[in-house]
Amino acid sequence: MNHHITRSLPVGEIITTDPARIQSLNLLASEIIEREVPGEIAELGVYRGDFARRISSLFPDRKFYLFDTFEGFDERDLASESEQDLKTNFGDFSRVTVRKVLSRIPHPLQCVVKQGYFPESLNGLEESFSFVSIDTDLFKPTYEGLCYFYPRLSPGGYIMVHDYGPRRYHGIKKAVRQFSNEYKIPYTPLSDMNGSVVFGK
Repeated sequence: MNHHITRSLPVGEIITTDPARIQSLNLLASEIIEREVPGEIAELGVYRGDFARRISSLFPDRKFYLFDTFEGFDERDLASESEQDLKTNFGDFSRVTVRKVLSRIPHPLQCVVKQGYFPESLNGLEESFSFVSIDTDLFKPTYEGLCYFYPRLSPGGYIMVHDYGPRRYHGIKKAVRQFSNEYKIPYTPLSDMNGSVVFGK
């Protein structure tokens, strides 16, 4: 399978021009805060920190775990896409540094950077979470992220998965549906630009 690298539509541009996704995030955050749902926050798949910046601004008092290789896609995940013939068109997410990402976050002292291959980068982490964003573009880390975070999600918390809708991200839909079917956990599709879904508890 040949991976076609797409450079013309970076993730950051999608994020900043997707008001429906941002408004959904705002509403979920309001629910968590107003209902005093306990738990930290996390993002799996950070890239330049565009969405992380918005998450941080909404949860200034919570520890914020940032999971990413910060070096682009891992070959193990790309191999998984190829083995499953998912025909995903990949972007180039390698031109980023942790320092630049943290410079965009309004509350960087609350951040805990977990750089490396997920789930190896967990290193035994056993926090509870109130909100998690998953935005990895690939099947394997999306599925493994759901398997890790959902059991640790506080009642009243949410997991938001990006890129469920576009055809260029076949692995996301497969990961969401496989997790939902295996564990009998429903999800709600959103009408933002790239069709996010939300798992609630």
